[in-house]
Amino acid sequence: MTDDAPMTGLMFRTAALATRKPTRFAYRPDAAGRAALAGVLGLPDLPALTLTGEIVPEGRRDFRLTARLEAQAVQACVVTLAPVPATVSETVTRHYIADYADPDEDEAEIPQDDSEPLPEVIDIAAIAAEALALALPPFPRAPSAELGEAAFRPPGVEPLRPADLDP
Repeated sequence: MTDDAPMTGLMFRTAALATRKPTRFAYRPDAAGRAALAGVLGLPDLPALTLTGEIVPEGRRDFRLTARLEAQAVQACVVTLAPVPATVSETVTRHYIADYADPDEDEAEIPQDDSEPLPEVIDIAAIAAEALALALPPFPRAPSAELGEAAFRPPGVEPLRPADLDP
Protein backbone atom coordinates (compact mmCIF):
# COMPACT_ATOMS: atom_id res chain seq x y z
CA MET A 1 0.00 0.00 0.00
CA THR A 2 1.44 3.38 -0.94
CA ASP A 3 1.55 6.52 1.19
CA ASP A 4 -1.12 8.19 -0.93
CA ALA A 5 -3.55 5.27 -0.60
CA PRO A 6 -7.08 6.30 0.44
CA MET A 7 -7.39 3.58 3.08
CA THR A 8 -5.63 3.61 6.40
CA GLY A 9 -5.77 0.96 9.03
CA LEU A 10 -3.82 -1.41 11.15
CA MET A 11 -0.30 -2.21 10.08
CA PHE A 12 2.04 -4.65 11.78
CA ARG A 13 5.79 -4.69 11.20
CA THR A 14 6.61 -8.38 10.95
CA ALA A 15 10.00 -7.89 12.63
CA ALA A 16 8.16 -6.58 15.72
CA LEU A 17 5.50 -9.32 15.94
CA ALA A 18 5.53 -11.58 18.98
CA THR A 19 7.07 -14.96 18.16
CA ARG A 20 5.54 -16.88 21.07
CA LYS A 21 1.95 -15.65 21.26
CA PRO A 22 -0.77 -14.47 18.85
CA THR A 23 -1.17 -10.82 17.94
CA ARG A 24 -4.89 -10.07 17.90
CA PHE A 25 -6.48 -7.29 15.86
CA ALA A 26 -9.86 -5.76 15.07
CA TYR A 27 -10.15 -3.53 12.02
CA ARG A 28 -13.31 -1.42 11.88
CA PRO A 29 -12.88 1.56 9.54
CA ASP A 30 -14.89 4.68 10.27
CA ALA A 31 -17.39 6.16 7.79
CA ALA A 32 -14.65 7.99 5.87
CA GLY A 33 -12.55 4.81 5.62
CA ARG A 34 -15.53 2.79 4.41
CA ALA A 35 -16.41 5.50 1.87
CA ALA A 36 -12.83 5.47 0.56
CA LEU A 37 -12.88 1.69 0.22
CA ALA A 38 -16.31 1.82 -1.46
CA GLY A 39 -14.86 4.26 -3.98
CA VAL A 40 -11.86 2.02 -4.68
CA LEU A 41 -14.13 -1.01 -5.19
CA GLY A 42 -16.77 0.89 -7.19
CA LEU A 43 -19.49 0.34 -4.59
CA PRO A 44 -22.33 2.83 -4.08
CA ASP A 45 -22.14 2.22 -0.31
CA LEU A 46 -20.33 0.19 2.33
CA PRO A 47 -22.38 0.56 5.54
CA ALA A 48 -20.37 -1.93 7.64
CA LEU A 49 -17.00 -3.66 7.55
CA THR A 50 -15.02 -5.51 10.20
CA LEU A 51 -12.02 -7.80 9.99
CA THR A 52 -11.12 -9.41 13.31
CA GLY A 53 -8.54 -12.08 13.88
CA GLU A 54 -5.01 -12.88 14.88
CA ILE A 55 -1.51 -13.32 13.53
CA VAL A 56 -0.02 -16.50 14.99
CA PRO A 57 3.69 -17.34 14.86
CA GLU A 58 4.57 -20.61 13.15
CA GLY A 59 8.10 -21.70 13.79
CA ARG A 60 10.78 -19.05 14.24
CA ARG A 61 10.01 -16.70 11.34
CA ASP A 62 6.70 -17.65 9.70
CA PHE A 63 3.21 -16.40 10.56
CA ARG A 64 -0.39 -17.36 9.86
CA LEU A 65 -3.13 -14.75 9.75
CA THR A 66 -6.64 -16.02 10.41
CA ALA A 67 -9.53 -13.57 10.48
CA ARG A 68 -13.27 -13.18 10.03
CA LEU A 69 -14.56 -10.66 7.50
CA GLU A 70 -18.07 -9.33 8.09
CA ALA A 71 -19.48 -6.67 5.77
CA GLN A 72 -22.65 -5.06 4.52
CA ALA A 73 -22.18 -3.66 1.02
CA VAL A 74 -24.35 -2.16 -1.69
CA GLN A 75 -23.50 -2.99 -5.30
CA ALA A 76 -25.00 -1.69 -8.52
CA CYS A 77 -27.17 -4.16 -10.47
CA VAL A 78 -25.41 -5.15 -13.72
CA VAL A 79 -28.68 -4.77 -15.65
CA THR A 80 -30.47 -1.76 -14.14
CA LEU A 81 -27.81 -0.14 -11.90
CA ALA A 82 -30.34 -0.35 -9.04
CA PRO A 83 -28.78 -0.82 -5.59
CA VAL A 84 -28.31 -4.46 -4.59
CA PRO A 85 -27.47 -5.19 -0.94
CA ALA A 86 -24.87 -7.86 -0.21
CA THR A 87 -23.86 -9.50 3.05
CA VAL A 88 -20.37 -10.92 3.34
CA SER A 89 -19.24 -13.34 6.04
CA GLU A 90 -15.94 -15.01 5.16
CA THR A 91 -12.92 -16.57 6.81
CA VAL A 92 -9.67 -15.01 5.64
CA THR A 93 -6.32 -16.79 5.95
CA ARG A 94 -2.81 -15.90 4.87
CA HIS A 95 0.31 -17.96 5.52
CA TYR A 96 3.44 -15.82 5.47
CA ILE A 97 6.69 -17.71 4.84
CA ALA A 98 10.04 -16.03 5.58
CA ASP A 99 11.98 -18.23 3.14
CA TYR A 100 9.30 -18.32 0.44
CA ALA A 101 10.60 -19.25 -3.01
CA ASP A 102 8.64 -18.71 -6.20
CA PRO A 103 8.57 -21.71 -8.56
CA ASP A 104 11.28 -21.44 -11.23
CA GLU A 105 9.23 -23.05 -13.96
CA ASP A 106 7.38 -21.11 -16.66
CA GLU A 107 4.19 -23.07 -16.11
CA ALA A 108 4.10 -23.93 -12.43
CA GLU A 109 1.06 -25.23 -10.62
CA ILE A 110 -0.61 -22.82 -8.25
CA PRO A 111 -0.10 -24.09 -4.72
CA GLN A 112 -3.24 -25.29 -2.93
CA ASP A 113 -2.34 -23.44 0.26
CA ASP A 114 -2.46 -19.72 0.90
CA SER A 115 1.30 -19.22 1.25
CA GLU A 116 3.01 -16.00 0.27
CA PRO A 117 6.30 -14.26 1.05
CA LEU A 118 6.60 -12.64 4.47
CA PRO A 119 6.22 -8.88 3.93
CA GLU A 120 7.94 -6.22 6.01
CA VAL A 121 4.51 -4.92 7.00
CA ILE A 122 1.19 -6.77 7.23
CA ASP A 123 -1.46 -4.24 6.20
CA ILE A 124 -4.81 -5.29 7.66
CA ALA A 125 -6.74 -2.65 5.65
CA ALA A 126 -5.31 -4.00 2.39
CA ILE A 127 -6.16 -7.57 3.41
CA ALA A 128 -9.73 -6.50 4.26
CA ALA A 129 -10.07 -4.71 0.90
CA GLU A 130 -8.77 -7.71 -1.06
CA ALA A 131 -10.93 -10.19 0.84
CA LEU A 132 -14.04 -8.05 0.36
CA ALA A 133 -13.38 -7.63 -3.36
CA LEU A 134 -13.04 -11.40 -3.77
CA ALA A 135 -16.11 -12.19 -1.64
CA LEU A 136 -18.62 -9.85 -3.31
CA PRO A 137 -20.88 -11.33 -6.00
CA PRO A 138 -19.25 -10.67 -9.40
CA PHE A 139 -22.51 -9.88 -11.25
CA PRO A 140 -25.06 -8.51 -8.76
CA ARG A 141 -28.61 -8.46 -10.04
CA ALA A 142 -31.69 -6.80 -8.59
CA PRO A 143 -34.56 -9.26 -8.04
CA SER A 144 -36.74 -7.59 -10.70
CA ALA A 145 -33.97 -7.14 -13.29
CA GLU A 146 -34.49 -8.97 -16.55
CA LEU A 147 -32.13 -9.03 -19.49
CA GLY A 148 -34.84 -9.36 -22.09
CA GLU A 149 -34.19 -10.86 -25.48
CA ALA A 150 -31.98 -9.55 -28.27
CA ALA A 151 -32.70 -10.61 -31.83
CA PHE A 152 -30.23 -9.62 -34.53
CA ARG A 153 -30.89 -10.06 -38.24
CA PRO A 154 -30.08 -8.58 -41.60
CA PRO A 155 -32.84 -6.49 -43.25
CA GLY A 156 -35.72 -8.59 -44.61
CA VAL A 157 -34.83 -11.74 -42.63
CA GLU A 158 -36.88 -13.05 -39.71
CA PRO A 159 -34.72 -13.05 -36.54
CA LEU A 160 -33.75 -16.34 -34.90
CA ARG A 161 -34.87 -16.68 -31.31
CA PRO A 162 -33.65 -19.21 -28.73
CA ALA A 163 -37.01 -21.04 -28.98
CA ASP A 164 -36.44 -21.53 -32.73
CA LEU A 165 -33.23 -23.41 -31.99
CA ASP A 166 -34.79 -25.92 -29.57
CA PRO A 167 -35.76 -29.25 -31.18
